[in-house]
Amino acid sequence: MAEHEFHLKAVWPGGRNSEGYIEAGNLQTKISIPSAMEGPNVGTNPDEMLLGAAATCYIITLAAMIERARLPLENMSLESIGFVDVTMGVFTYKKIIHKPMVSLKQEAIPADFEKLDVLIVEAEKNCMISKAVKGNVEIEVESTVS
Repeated sequence: MAEHEFHLKAVWPGGRNSEGYIEAGNLQTKISIPSAMEGPNVGTNPDEMLLGAAATCYIITLAAMIERARLPLENMSLESIGFVDVTMGVFTYKKIIHKPMVSLKQEAIPADFEKLDVLIVEAEKNCMISKAVKGNVEIEVESTVS
């Protein structure tokens, strides 16, 4: 069994509306609470980072699955949307919707598109971030294939 470690260092100088800084390998950025949650909106925030982790994990997993299936990929992009519910002052990350747009090359046959449809769904189930938030954050996939 291989085990990988990832390290993050954070600096937070004050109270709720301070501006902090995180560093984790190639990720180096300021952090604060977003303006939608009455914060200073400097740098990124946990909501964006969770969405970013889920989205990048999904698209990388999908790309690897498409490659292993030897599908003739033309291009791929992704838009993801995160939904945070605030009820009685309690913030809950409710749902993420991934909207992959995948195009296969002109030589693709109908069976390639059928396989792609399966992989688009399976990638979400196999992504380690999706697995980590399962039972807490609903994740949907709405694809566009051409």
